[in-house]
Amino acid sequence: MKGSKKLLLVLNSLLADELTVVNQYMVHSEICENWGYSKLHMAIRKQAMDEMHHAEWLIERIIFFDGAPTVSKLNSMKIGKTVSEMISYDYNNELKVVRDYNEAIKLAHEVDDQGSVDLLTKILKMEEGHVDWAEIQLAQIEQMGIENYLASQNESPAS
Repeated sequence: MKGSKKLLLVLNSLLADELTVVNQYMVHSEICENWGYSKLHMAIRKQAMDEMHHAEWLIERIIFFDGAPTVSKLNSMKIGKTVSEMISYDYNNELKVVRDYNEAIKLAHEVDDQGSVDLLTKILKMEEGHVDWAEIQLAQIEQMGIENYLASQNESPAS
């Protein structure tokens, strides 16, 4: 099925966003694992997996419209040197992505593509969950201090 060329461009742009953030999350997750913050490692890893699903769904939609998914394009990444930086960089990415999905949903409405509206809305809700998670982490860091926050990100040692 042929889709809107304008919407296909936007879907490919969103795909680049998703593929970029997958990589950024994976690096941040593995850094946290290396530093011994296993809870944070798993939380960030889960978000990377969510983003992989988003990329997969966007690829499916682009192919459905007889488009060519561009999987070789990544945006620039910001890799944090501290946990606070990592969460802040990821948070800022998620805020941008939420804006981008809202714009894409408007366009999908304009071209009368309810299937894309539904998919983009599903992804948007998950992205808003990622924003909420990052806001909670940043608030906890501010309220407890970075040392106490990081101490809470370790698994309890086995007895």
